[in-house]
Amino acid sequence: MAILRFRIYWEDDDSVYRDIAIKHTQSFFDLHSAILKSFEFDSQHKATFYRSNDNWLRGREISLEKYDKEYKAEPLIMADTLIGTEITNPNQKFIYEYDFNKFWHFMVELITVDKTENNKLVYPCCIRTEGIAPSQYGTKGLVDSRLAEMEEKYDLRPDALADGFSEQDEDGDSVEADGEEESSVDEANDGF
Repeated sequence: MAILRFRIYWEDDDSVYRDIAIKHTQSFFDLHSAILKSFEFDSQHKATFYRSNDNWLRGREISLEKYDKEYKAEPLIMADTLIGTEITNPNQKFIYEYDFNKFWHFMVELITVDKTENNKLVYPCCIRTEGIAPSQYGTKGLVDSRLAEMEEKYDLRPDALADGFSEQDEDGDSVEADGEEESSVDEANDGF
């Protein structure tokens, strides 16, 4: 059984990608679900794949369902279309579009084909993650809490002084930065 490894790039930043391994006998719906899971998106919106060439031009559509729009050719349905049937060359490309209101675009490229499957993996699965995934609905909660901790730790509030230090020390006394204090801090940091 062939295991296909696809690299899914976020269109706006190709340094953000996920590698997904999937069996050639699995459907495009399985790939669709794996992409959403790997980028931490929900599955509440419309989605479609397009066959593509090396220039990323859209070809035949492989849709989640038939939508109320005009088609040049009748779309294939993800759940009924096996991935192996749409692979015509070793560098096969697809364009994946999600949420037709926000138009998330991902470039899907076949990067390797393995003849043996790994018994420790449940296919499809994300086997490599690079870069921070875009947030589907704005700032993610996890990033928010980390940012709040950093703001507290490093005093990154907008009203903080330009050099990043507050005007008061830990006891609440007013502190003026002068050359002597800065040099003693620099000497203490020389060991790092």
